[in-house]
Amino acid sequence: MSLSDETLVQKSKKGDLNAFNELVLRYEGKVFSIAYRFMGNHADASDLAQETFIRLYQSLASFRGDSSFSTWLYRITANACRDELRKHQRRRSISMDEMIAASPANVPVADNAYSPEDAVQRNEVQRQVQECLNELSDDHRLILVMREIQGFSYDEIAEVLQCSLGTVKSRISRARNALKERLKRKGELLSTESRLTEKGGKKSALPGH
Repeated sequence: MSLSDETLVQKSKKGDLNAFNELVLRYEGKVFSIAYRFMGNHADASDLAQETFIRLYQSLASFRGDSSFSTWLYRITANACRDELRKHQRRRSISMDEMIAASPANVPVADNAYSPEDAVQRNEVQRQVQECLNELSDDHRLILVMREIQGFSYDEIAEVLQCSLGTVKSRISRARNALKERLKRKGELLSTESRLTEKGGKKSALPGH
């Protein structure tokens, strides 16, 4: 019979490395999954997951059990992700294709489900979403990844971020609106660019072209 998280935490606090390793084995998949959806590649996600468990070990003594161990660990993970994003002035590119493919809600689609034209259009939409997501503030990006990609419930997000349910709903709404606004502006720009290209055969009328 496997030991509970709480028992393993207590043993870990007393210096039982086997107990701590059991916690790592129990949650490393979930932590890596969250890190991967933030960073977009295995190397950075692996580094971030390792950093998360280092922080976990260093802060074990402060865990009082006010929330579940898993919630506390996901909070450490979210903070590590946020710190990593803020550390780099140039935002890392997240592959929406990879994140969607890794999502539990993803359903495989037959190769012949899309015509070549559909595939091109689908890839273009995903590219635009990716670019707009990377333009969001860290907080908006964080909460959208947790909700829309990782699939956290509102209650889980509230626990992890230590804020009220109303605050979570408000932040998600603002983040969605910010993403939609960027997608709308990008769509208008692409539409204008397309019209200018059709009329003049080139894009020189656009700033920077």
